[in-house]
Amino acid sequence: MKRVFYISLFFLCCTVGAWAQDSLRVRLDSLLASEPLLETSQVGLMVYDLTADSAVYTHNHRQTMRPASTMKVVTAVSALHYLGGNYQLKTSLSYSGELKDSTLTGNIYLTGGMDPMFDHTDLRDFAERLRWLGVDTLRGSIVTDRSMKDTLHWGEGWCWDDDNPTLSPLLVNGKANFLERFIVELTDIGIVIDSLTVFEDRPPLDAIPLAVVHHSIDQLLLRMMKESDNLYAECLYYQMAASYGLRPASAIGARSMEKQLINTLGLDSDRYRLADGSGLSLYNYVSPELLTALLRYAYQQPGIYAHLLPSLPVAGQDGTLKKRMKNTPAEGNVRAKTGTLTGIISLAGYLTAANGHEYCFAVINQGVMSGKEARNFQDRLCSLMCGNKGSEE
Repeated sequence: MKRVFYISLFFLCCTVGAWAQDSLRVRLDSLLASEPLLETSQVGLMVYDLTADSAVYTHNHRQTMRPASTMKVVTAVSALHYLGGNYQLKTSLSYSGELKDSTLTGNIYLTGGMDPMFDHTDLRDFAERLRWLGVDTLRGSIVTDRSMKDTLHWGEGWCWDDDNPTLSPLLVNGKANFLERFIVELTDIGIVIDSLTVFEDRPPLDAIPLAVVHHSIDQLLLRMMKESDNLYAECLYYQMAASYGLRPASAIGARSMEKQLINTLGLDSDRYRLADGSGLSLYNYVSPELLTALLRYAYQQPGIYAHLLPSLPVAGQDGTLKKRMKNTPAEGNVRAKTGTLTGIISLAGYLTAANGHEYCFAVINQGVMSGKEARNFQDRLCSLMCGNKGSEE
């Protein structure tokens, strides 16, 4: 008797789940059909039920479009796939030569790890390490090691009139003036620089380490996704290539790794154009289907999902979604990455539907003249997907 009951309950749950999906499809059809924004612009949309492992809704989901900052979803999932959640970004200080009578005759080596979180406090600590060593005079060279990355300071397809970050392996407070700032720090703490020369090279194998500053991938992801920080995204992008021995790391190396992952997911990477890690490039072309596939993959991999989900902005609460979807069923529910470029508004992430199922989704509005109207459309879309608790159970 119990077996019959359990079987009946199973089919009842399946029936209710199917009814809920059909109801949502009807409401989404109605939203798209009545939306004035779509009379003069395009939209690509995919909604996937992660609990039932089935597509709920698609509309132009294979259309390739510029993703804007939802490109950071591609970067984040790929980086977590290749680097893992325990990955650390490192910037190091070492030296060689002879220390005699408080004078170091030799070289100081600054090795960059393209860490956007390395700040003034870390730089001061580097300088202090020399003083703690007993150095009050430096006679020799300061050697910068930027070998981690190629020499390009910009991304492919970036607009010249944007506020673009400078891509350098040696960063302090997000700026590429590391060497100049370090010399100032040495002078400020009283270290005399005598007959200084500066050049670029890698430290020798016998260089003596003095300090290493570490930051975690979780620290990077938090700002990269919550605040949509482009420099942080680019730094993570190049970490992938560098960590797999592709030195100097390049965008070509990073995108080849992303393509491998895309092919592994069963999609054809040749259908997309991947140009950078942040979404600043006008050469990026992806689809809602691709973004959804990556979100699905992340959900299926606990080692990725545990790091990705906390980094996403929460509707009505924080990050780039702090002021959106307030006082709606989506508030506190939707966790998603936003995207904004001229003519492009995008959103991709996760939510819990009214029937308790976990969903992932991706929506790209293209050719829009009003970003506000497009964001309002996406907010209504999310509210429909979240529904009213209890209405579809």
